[in-house]
Amino acid sequence: MRTVVLVSGSGTNLQAVIDAVQGGELDLEIAAVGSDVPDCGGIARATAAGIPTFAVPLVKGGDRSAWNLALADAVRAHAPDLVVSSGFMRILGVEFLEHVGAAIINTHPALLPSFPGAHAVRDALAHGVKISGCTVHQVDAGVDTGPILAQEAVRVREDDDQDSLHERIKVEERRLLVNTLAGISSGAISVG
Repeated sequence: MRTVVLVSGSGTNLQAVIDAVQGGELDLEIAAVGSDVPDCGGIARATAAGIPTFAVPLVKGGDRSAWNLALADAVRAHAPDLVVSSGFMRILGVEFLEHVGAAIINTHPALLPSFPGAHAVRDALAHGVKISGCTVHQVDAGVDTGPILAQEAVRVREDDDQDSLHERIKVEERRLLVNTLAGISSGAISVG
């Protein structure tokens, strides 16, 4: 299964996937890693692993539709069966969804449908939840509204702040992403 991974940050989820592929735990090919941030850690991790990379930055005030189409073209150039948005901090617009030609999944640091959006961990703490977690879901035209593929709970500790809770969620998120990709690759989990 040819896969393109989209990242914006440090790429720790990407590294978990790279490690699982290299360790024989995951039967997929990471065809490329793309980003909206050309010098992010995820691009550096991909380069270190010998994986092709590309960047499609969104210029502040730029045409969002044109950016989505350019991103879709850049992804399509690698002919993926699956696109993994993991730590990619841009909403994929309808133009991207309609033109990419592959199933798309996303990781999210909360138990959807609770706390969608970019501030999930902060929002969970502000609401006083006792259990948070992470979700892998299919991407649709909404914000974190696609069908849920897998979830893992993480208990919120009394002394948690946004950073400490997010770090514990990220540990589970990496494991959940690898397990979900294994399920998709084997046919046990259906997407698209």
